[in-house]
Amino acid sequence: MQSQFVDGFGVAHFLSQADLVGRLVLLVLLLLSLASWYLIISRSLASHFAQRRAKAFLARFWSSRSEDLRRRLQDEACDHAFARLAAEGLDALADSGDVSLAAAGGFAEYLSRRLGHVIDDEAAAAEYGLTMLASAASAAPYIGLFGTVWGIYHALVQIGLSGQGTLDKVAGPVGEALIMTALGLAVAIPAVLAHNAFNRRNRLWLARLEGFAHELYVLLTVKGIAADAAAAQAPAAGP
Repeated sequence: MQSQFVDGFGVAHFLSQADLVGRLVLLVLLLLSLASWYLIISRSLASHFAQRRAKAFLARFWSSRSEDLRRRLQDEACDHAFARLAAEGLDALADSGDVSLAAAGGFAEYLSRRLGHVIDDEAAAAEYGLTMLASAASAAPYIGLFGTVWGIYHALVQIGLSGQGTLDKVAGPVGEALIMTALGLAVAIPAVLAHNAFNRRNRLWLARLEGFAHELYVLLTVKGIAADAAAAQAPAAGP
């Protein structure tokens, strides 16, 4: 008797008995879950490859001699933030002879602004998908709870109409309705864990970018400008 009671209830039975509202709740949870896992997988892969490219780039960059700096930067593909920073610095250095820079605060200020724009753009790009993950993490449990409440209400109405209010008639539908809460938690938990992990990754990534931007600023303002000045004075030192 007990096995027949258990076999009569479950997820499949609950889905077959769910009304339009219950199925809409399930659809919303499914969409949130798909969106969350898409962002988790895509951002994880993008972060992994970006870290690999950045590590290889930094190893090549710091192994170069100072006189090879421009050639090294020109040969790099701008497929990650560190390379874009370097390319932006090189472009700023090429524009260092522009007379309008003097009115804008000189080359050092000009370079600082351009590097800052790259970091700001990277910070904005790093926020992609975090709002969706935060929304799924915060809303999914309440959506699941709403589905549970609606399912219990629907089950109690059906039991009341049938006139059979014994415990064995109530426990099954109520237990099935709690599936909605479990599904809401199953959507929310991966989303909140991924949101926290990506936030931490973004903080570390931007801190590394800012450190590299500072080093690049020193190289270009001290070594870059000094090299240009020496090259400009070399003909004057001749016979």
